[in-house]
Amino acid sequence: MLHSPMYFFLRNLSFLEIGFNLVIVPKMLGTLLAQNTTISFSGCAIQMYFFFFFGVAECFLLAIMAYDRYVAICNPLLYPVIMNQRTRAKLAVASWFPGFPVATVQTTWLFSFPFCGTNKVNHFFCDSPPVLRLVCADTARFEVYAIVGTILVIMIPCLLVLCSYSRIAAAIFKIPSAKGKHKAFSTCSSHLLVVSLFYVSSSLTYFRPKSNNSPESKKLLSLFYTVVTPMLNPIIYSLRN
Repeated sequence: MLHSPMYFFLRNLSFLEIGFNLVIVPKMLGTLLAQNTTISFSGCAIQMYFFFFFGVAECFLLAIMAYDRYVAICNPLLYPVIMNQRTRAKLAVASWFPGFPVATVQTTWLFSFPFCGTNKVNHFFCDSPPVLRLVCADTARFEVYAIVGTILVIMIPCLLVLCSYSRIAAAIFKIPSAKGKHKAFSTCSSHLLVVSLFYVSSSLTYFRPKSNNSPESKKLLSLFYTVVTPMLNPIIYSLRN
């Protein structure tokens, strides 16, 4: 059972979220407990790079996990053949890879700008919008790139998840017995809850209008998808087991 494709992708998700937490939580705890509110220029760049890397990888991995649940429910007899070891490895690499170019381009470009004035980042970690406010140069092209990149990184995996679950829902409704429907739904309910928590909180963080997006509310939403959601995920999957 633990060698099934679902648990293979869960292991990848676990590694991703360990990395995600290691990027954010130690510095956040240092700020809260030791009142150490400083971070070096290079430290801020490194934190931002790995934040983008793990965040982008998780978006795509959740979409791949939705595809895995689609194959398991809609093609159960072919599931071991379709999701063989080689295919699983390729899908895992495909989920991790997009993080490299996105993180490299966005971090390198942003930190190539000149910074002036206050050096205070109004956030609990080095995210792009609060750091961008410290730049004293024309950032119009970068902002367009950042908006388009965010839309693609969040919306493309989200659409893949919606497509997979629409097909899963159609297949579940065709099952004649209530017990069969419940069993089929239980195989994907944990993942559906995890996906909802992650995509809803991240979308609200980056797609809300600026007029409705105060720094404090953005911090709260960021805290939810960077710290709270990874903490809840093991509990959600354990409850299913």
